[in-house]
Formats: sequence, structure tokens, C-alpha cells
Amino acid sequence: MSFTAGPNRLASDLKISMLFCTRLALGDGSAVSGAELARASWAFPLAGALIGLLGAVAFGLVRAAGLPPWPAAALALAATLLATGCLHEDGLADTADGFGGGATREQKLAIMRDSRIGTYGTCALILSFALRWSALAAVAEPAAVTGALVAAHASARATLPWLMWLAPPARAEGLAADAGRPPRPSVVAAGILAVIALGLGLDANAAIFALLLLLASLGFAAWSCRKQIGGQTGDVLGALEQAGEIIVLLTAAASA
Repeated sequence: MSFTAGPNRLASDLKISMLFCTRLALGDGSAVSGAELARASWAFPLAGALIGLLGAVAFGLVRAAGLPPWPAAALALAATLLATGCLHEDGLADTADGFGGGATREQKLAIMRDSRIGTYGTCALILSFALRWSALAAVAEPAAVTGALVAAHASARATLPWLMWLAPPARAEGLAADAGRPPRPSVVAAGILAVIALGLGLDANAAIFALLLLLASLGFAAWSCRKQIGGQTGDVLGALEQAGEIIVLLTAAASA
């Protein structure tokens, strides 16, 4: 990514990131190459911010209708799931099944490619939903929920190009292998956008704490995926995104 490339390139990158991260009908049906996706990864946090805003709108409408925070939090999560098509939840479940159920690298990768969900994946999804749901309900106040959701979805997606840069693809084929390593400017820009999102969405102390935890989760993910399967895959990226959402939302709840 280069900001000297002009507004057309920036708009193209933003469109590609929206097509990858959401199920919003923005495309013309043309395929996106892995190299284009890697270049556009700087804009993943912007797509995440939009997803977070959609969840915040759902939360605010439910609260305005007089319902308590718990159902509002559930419907906010539902709105984000509809926007993304459960893309990252699928990655979390596959990663949990593969890392938990496989004995060798080959077995882990084979399990991760299996469309069926196992015990580890089911438990991981239940835990992810429970933590995010309870965190949003604990924040409760719509304006604070808006900041938390935007910060969570933006900063969590900012970790994806960093993991793609830190860890090689685990497979010789597939989207991760096709994308390769993102350009360094794209990785740096994603990190800057994450810091901005955290700074705007959370108070100062919570933003710093969340950033440190996100960096720790990124480091652990890079080490773990190398140890388990020799690198990263799309499923591992999805699992990292889910961890990022949970970290930021729990931090917001703790500071509410």
C-alpha cells in the first residue's frame, strides 16, 4: 500500500477490504487476487469499524425500545454476524478443532479443512459468544458500547496483516499462500489505525491495556501457529480476530 498511489488505489483497497471482511454487496463479481488482498490489508480496520458501527446501531435501537442490556448485546452480536457471514467465527472453530484434535501437523491441517465442527470448535464458539455478549451487557450504556464495538472490530482486524507478516503460510496453496506477506506500509498503516480506534473508543488507560494485550495475543498466535502447523492460515487469522474482539470488549467492560 502506498498513499502516493492516489485516491483511486486507496478506494480500491478499501473496497477489497470490505469485500473480504463483510458480506455487503459492494462488488461487481470480479475476483480479487491474493496480492491485492495483502496490499489492501491496511484497510481491514476500516472495514472492522463499519461492522462495529452496525452492531452499535442494533444495540442502540434495542435499548431505545426499552429492552435491557442483555438482549441488546445479543442482537448487536447478531448484527455483526450477519455483516460478516460468521467469517472469523468459522476460523476460530476450525483452528480450535485442528490444534486441539490433531496429533501431527498434517492431521491438524486436515481437520481444519473439514467443514464439520467438532467438540473443541463448539466449545471455542460458545466461549467466544459468552464473553463478548456478557462484556457488551456489562458496558450497557449505548455510547460506550459504540466506542467499544468500533475499537474491538477495528483493532482486532488490524492484527491480521501483522500475523501475515510475522508468520509464513502453513500451506503451499490457498488464500494465505496466494496473498503472501503484506507490504510493510500496509502492516504499519493497519497498526496506526488500530491505535487510533482504541484511543477514540476507550479511555486512555483501557486503550493502553487493550493494546498491550493485543500485542501479546499477536505474539502468542505467531508462536503457536508456527509450532502447531508451521505457519498461519485463514482459519488462524480468524481465530486471532476473535481473540482481539474478546480482549478489547472485556477491557471496555472492566473500565465501565
